[in-house]
Amino acid sequence: MPGSPVIPCLRYADAPAAIAFLCAAFGFQKHAVHADDVDSGVIHHAQLTLGDGMVMLGSVRDGEGESLYTWSTVRDLGGTTACVYMVVDDVDAHCLHARNEGAVVVDEPHDNPGYPGRGYTALDPEGNVWSFGSYDPWAPPPDEGD
Repeated sequence: MPGSPVIPCLRYADAPAAIAFLCAAFGFQKHAVHADDVDSGVIHHAQLTLGDGMVMLGSVRDGEGESLYTWSTVRDLGGTTACVYMVVDDVDAHCLHARNEGAVVVDEPHDNPGYPGRGYTALDPEGNVWSFGSYDPWAPPPDEGD
């Protein structure tokens, strides 16, 4: 299986706008987008990739499936319960590009405290928290002279 088997899934009030933003600001690529039609604005399921990572998203909509899982948006909840972390090669360049595309940077690029790499955190237009960093948790740990 290519990529990580763990794939975050998000709901957006305006999923088409979220897709456009995530691609323009954060560099995601559309992998699959399943919508009712061009004008409905309803995205049933979308898959966006960044390197070997992926997020899935869809539109918040009324219905039994939504209430079963109590799907909501960050804005509706008044806060967030999770963030998405993505590994990027050049944290500072990624942050500058995201800011230029309208991302709200809430934690400027910085060296990670207590572990290697750099990182920054930004919000998408609906308030979801996105963290980007050069720290690769999949990389083997440095040899500590066992």
